[in-house]
Amino acid sequence: MIKVRDNGRKDTILATAASQFRRRGYERTSVREIAQALGMTSGSLFYHFATKEELLVAIMEEGVRDIMQSVRDGLVGEARLPERLLSMVRSHLKALLGPRLDAMTVLLYEWRSLSPTAQTRVMTLRDAYEALWMAPINEAAALGLVDADAVLVRQTVLGALNWTAQWYRPSGRLDLDVLAERMFSMLFPRVAASGAQGAARSQPLPHRG
Repeated sequence: MIKVRDNGRKDTILATAASQFRRRGYERTSVREIAQALGMTSGSLFYHFATKEELLVAIMEEGVRDIMQSVRDGLVGEARLPERLLSMVRSHLKALLGPRLDAMTVLLYEWRSLSPTAQTRVMTLRDAYEALWMAPINEAAALGLVDADAVLVRQTVLGALNWTAQWYRPSGRLDLDVLAERMFSMLFPRVAASGAQGAARSQPLPHRG
């Protein structure tokens, strides 16, 4: 069981461990190396986390919670389907590629390092996050705006968004907002087109004097 008592210290430990796991890989990173990077002893680290796996689980759980909260926050005030899906794409990318990129990358690529019990624990949170996507995707499928296999659509969309962790660079030619808009148009072309048409229809007619 996680034994962290100090939230500030917890954040520092998780961030440092995530950086080490991302650079070296979970299996090749020792508790001693994490402790050294933190300027503490291995025993002190074990005071906060009982095992190295508990540390990995905590990183993954924090990652899922962060991205879920980001998407939920982005949905506030968005009623129309195109705006909701665009907001979800944007919020997912901002959480994934933001300050917690190390943790998010570990979340995506270190599943094989978890024991079956730990996988079940983290997957419960992951499934709850993926369920957020099903309502708008099912709505789009019912309208004929995406493929009828809504689960495959969700898997394709999240797979494409998550792969950006491998290649996106903040100093590159696309900022996150532009990237989100471009990927939304590529992943949901008919939804994007329906949003543009709806916006055009809502424009007031020009006044004729």
